[in-house]
Amino acid sequence: MTQQKRNRREEILQALAAMLETSPGQRITTAKLAANLGVSEAALYRHFPSKARMFEGLIEFVEDTLLSRINLIMNEEKDTLTRCQTILKLVLTFAERNPGITRVISGDALMGEHDRLRHRIEDLFNRIESQLKQVLREKALREQKRFAVEEGVLANLLLSFADGKISQFVRSDFKRLPTEHFEHQWQLIEQQLLAAS
Repeated sequence: MTQQKRNRREEILQALAAMLETSPGQRITTAKLAANLGVSEAALYRHFPSKARMFEGLIEFVEDTLLSRINLIMNEEKDTLTRCQTILKLVLTFAERNPGITRVISGDALMGEHDRLRHRIEDLFNRIESQLKQVLREKALREQKRFAVEEGVLANLLLSFADGKISQFVRSDFKRLPTEHFEHQWQLIEQQLLAAS
């Protein structure tokens, strides 16, 4: 792919993300996106064969960003609870910095779109939950001490917390920031995790 074509693809995805942010609750059509970019719909289709592929481009950006950074956290941080905290904060901060894309993450922008897009987001969240479960399991292996609650249940609780903060952000038209009160809330979560170990 040439640099010019890659830049045009990125420009289209950035415009789509911006429209998702500035038009909460509205369905984005290729006609509106093309008008926003000042090009024809045919020009969009030269770079993406469908609107679903445009959404997939945004989802790939989310996957690449979050999963690569989670891998860094896993490599750099060894403390279990700090790992969990850092992963959750990463997800919430990413959502906060990318409001339009957060409508995709929450599923809000995918209503009426192709099923495979929603499945791909579900898969992303399942992978993050699996990563949290692995972090919690490693603590049991390292310290020879298990949590009183099964690690999968705890991982699901942590992801549900992040998912709720993201949904609240979208529902509030991006006014309720996902990281709002995070440090205080994490202290409460951490106390519960410690009590369960």
